[in-house]
Amino acid sequence: MSTSQSGGYIRLALFSALLSGSALVFPATTVAQDFGPVAAPEVNPARAELGKRLFFDKRLSGDAALSCSSCHQPDKAFTDGLALSEAYPGSKGFRNTPTLMNTALRANWFHDSRIGTNLNDVTRENLTEDYIMNMDMRLMQERIKQDPVYVEMFEKAGLGEPSNGGVRKAIPEYLKTLISRGAPFDKGEMSPAAQRGFDLFRGKAGCAACHSGPLFTDDKVHNIGVPENPDLWSDPMRHMTWVAFASFMGVENYMNMRRDVGAQILRHPADGRDIGSFRTPTLRELKYTAPYMHNGVFDTLFEVVSFYNQGGGDDPNKDPRLRPLGLTHAEQKDIVVFLESLSGDLLNTPEFVPAAPVPTNYDAIENWRETTN
Repeated sequence: MSTSQSGGYIRLALFSALLSGSALVFPATTVAQDFGPVAAPEVNPARAELGKRLFFDKRLSGDAALSCSSCHQPDKAFTDGLALSEAYPGSKGFRNTPTLMNTALRANWFHDSRIGTNLNDVTRENLTEDYIMNMDMRLMQERIKQDPVYVEMFEKAGLGEPSNGGVRKAIPEYLKTLISRGAPFDKGEMSPAAQRGFDLFRGKAGCAACHSGPLFTDDKVHNIGVPENPDLWSDPMRHMTWVAFASFMGVENYMNMRRDVGAQILRHPADGRDIGSFRTPTLRELKYTAPYMHNGVFDTLFEVVSFYNQGGGDDPNKDPRLRPLGLTHAEQKDIVVFLESLSGDLLNTPEFVPAAPVPTNYDAIENWRETTN
């Protein structure tokens, strides 16, 4: 049986098991091929080093108050530990900050999957969106051109003088370095409880029907009935941000809406069947990325597993495959132990984080009237 055939067999078998509740036995070699570890992409070192400095530079936000790392913190696997994210001063976020680990390998971005695989587009979106970093890229270009360190690094990276386009090439190159490594699952060092949890994950619990491949995600959107986070509607700052976003994305009746419509913004089907659908999250680095779900409503992994065990939430658009799983308390704990085994090394070393904060002040230039900008 070829790799592609065996992968198809697993997916078909998992789907059948999810519907029937039966357990499955998988060939060990096939499972290893289907689930991991994560293969790192090729990286241009000079551009990645430049991207690292830009990622931690607050001058890339409108008022120089935020850097990319303000919300994507290395010690939290490039999340922020908050249920709902912070945002540009004067606003607040309306969704949970997703991890950037392995995100260069994902098929789409954001919880609603509204942007595809082009990291250049993703970088521009995050820098220029008014509630995220609110950066005018013309101003950003002038700021970085004043920094002699950037002048040298851009040249070394083969990008000429500092420019908007160069930023949108360098930051994605840095993101390519954020690849999971060192997880017990990948090293074959799972505990007996984790191994039992893995067997349940791909068998009785049916988790692998959507959480598949090395990143443990199908990169598709599903409605699992996640309850709304009431803070989104009770906090005027968060509600204001969501209303602005919903208006721009063409959400009908957004002023009276009291739910996050998710991927409905992509197609706007007349029957509303996509409302409440969100992208399947990766299960990598879960030990560091609580709270969970697109709106941070679950604080612990056990809460997440219990939610699935009861068949998900109550939603008219919920995926019909979700049903009560009948897992015992001990089985749920084993699945949690397995999920924790998918977390590896934190990328908080000098290879991924500048040794010192990026300085945001400039030394005075003598004879500045005669100095070329």
